[in-house]
Amino acid sequence: MSSAKVAVFGSANTIDKLRDDVADAAALGFTQYWAPQIFDLDILTAFAVVATEVPDIRLGTAVVPTYPRHPMALAQQALTVNQASGGRLDLGIGLSHKPVVEGMWGMSFDRPVKHMSDYLKILGPLLRDNSVSHGGELLTGRGDIGVRADAPPVIVAALGEQMLKLAGRFADGTITWMTGPVTIGELTAPTINAAAEGAERPAPQVVAAVPVCCTDDVDAARARAAQDYVIYGQLPSYRAMLDREGMGGPEDLAVVGTADEVVAGLQKFLDAGATTVVANTFGTPEEQTAARTAAATLL
Repeated sequence: MSSAKVAVFGSANTIDKLRDDVADAAALGFTQYWAPQIFDLDILTAFAVVATEVPDIRLGTAVVPTYPRHPMALAQQALTVNQASGGRLDLGIGLSHKPVVEGMWGMSFDRPVKHMSDYLKILGPLLRDNSVSHGGELLTGRGDIGVRADAPPVIVAALGEQMLKLAGRFADGTITWMTGPVTIGELTAPTINAAAEGAERPAPQVVAAVPVCCTDDVDAARARAAQDYVIYGQLPSYRAMLDREGMGGPEDLAVVGTADEVVAGLQKFLDAGATTVVANTFGTPEEQTAARTAAATLL
């Protein structure tokens, strides 16, 4: 398992654009690049292509929703990508949200923690041993797969205490979003670290993804953040994180300012217990480039 002090986040709707963005991140010195699995590219498929063209940078999914993919299917795909990339995949997975799972996919979001528990108990053995036999309450997985590759680290999007404890016991870390340094220091890091220690597992990764804009016009940038990230202030799981931090909305959590202020803002997350901070840059192309350049000074 490999971790970096700082990484970058990007998204694209074409493989060519994704490849170019990953290559640009590597040229700046970043050793990790994270991308979402939402409504654009199937990111695991895209990473398998990009990995053959851009060497020496890890590729992380932030995150693959669990409900649409049985853990056996995801294990096959993740191992295939890790084989194609030479072992450079970080497999971020998460529940998604009730409006998506029930409203878009027509699946039940009942007992999400139990769903993730069953999921990890199937996915983990398949990644490590190519074999599983688990009959869970919500998910069953029995059988073998033949893909030969090292198991990628499994990073679970965990915000609340129950999910953090589960991630500490059965996964390799957590990735957060809309979660500030106070919450990471008081809840996220101590909870997952204690769970991992209790399960006699290695110290987990704590990956904190943060909106970042490098600019002299802070007020305008925060107004853009309020607009661009408005949905995250409305989804209950993220709203709870913002409330814990005492923040009105995503614009308050965003790290915004000059290069020095961006570096200082990102450092707060590392000081709180994050092992990696992921800069999710927003704003004009020039502002985003400046934010990545500033973040790279923390490498």
